[in-house]
Amino acid sequence: MRRVVRGFWGPRVESAEALARRWKLTLDQLTGLLPAGGSGSVAGDVRTWRQIHSSGPATDLLQDEESLLDALHAAQEADGWSARIGYGVQLVLAAEPAWKIEVSGTGGGTSEFLLQSVVIGIRSPDSAEIPDAELLAAVAEVWEPDFGDVTDDDVLDALEDDGGFAVGEPSIGWIGYLSPGRAALLPDGMAAARKELRGGGVLLDVAPRGDVKDVLRAYLQLRDAGVLQPLPSPMERAAL
Repeated sequence: MRRVVRGFWGPRVESAEALARRWKLTLDQLTGLLPAGGSGSVAGDVRTWRQIHSSGPATDLLQDEESLLDALHAAQEADGWSARIGYGVQLVLAAEPAWKIEVSGTGGGTSEFLLQSVVIGIRSPDSAEIPDAELLAAVAEVWEPDFGDVTDDDVLDALEDDGGFAVGEPSIGWIGYLSPGRAALLPDGMAAARKELRGGGVLLDVAPRGDVKDVLRAYLQLRDAGVLQPLPSPMERAAL
């Protein structure tokens, strides 16, 4: 079973030091929320991840702030880096059998056309209990995105085939996150349960996992209400 937990936002200038803190908090949250995926830990709650590079073999990376900062500085020094694109990191943790956690993200960029993002892919046994809402709340509170969701290929295919969704547009999964500006546009008749998060924004409990039809119905309702409108292009801010 595989799901993805995602957050997206527009241009936001950030230093490598600030991003290293966000990355550290993200990995710490994963350690606490997905302990079953942690048999690769080396000392206490510190895990060793495999960092994927655009060229060359993967290398080990500890989930401490110093190691993450070094990785971000290395990305800055690599060929093709620019402040417009931002700092990209891609990590993989293959732990217990049937478990795999992949985390990738790009932050600190100033592009007016390319969204910044963090994406967590989780492959787990079918019987595993995954705290979807808590994972998305962690992404929202650490990264302060414009929108986010917990979704899978079945949902994304349905949104594209039956809802007119296109890659790069705001979307919704069985759990969704909306920044304060988007949450202010929620229609009164929206049936999804809402939870206010620290720092603003709303978590929506849209449907049980596997209920693709209800997710599609909610997506269409939110899109028609303007909740899922894209950021203005060219983008001039991180959130609606």
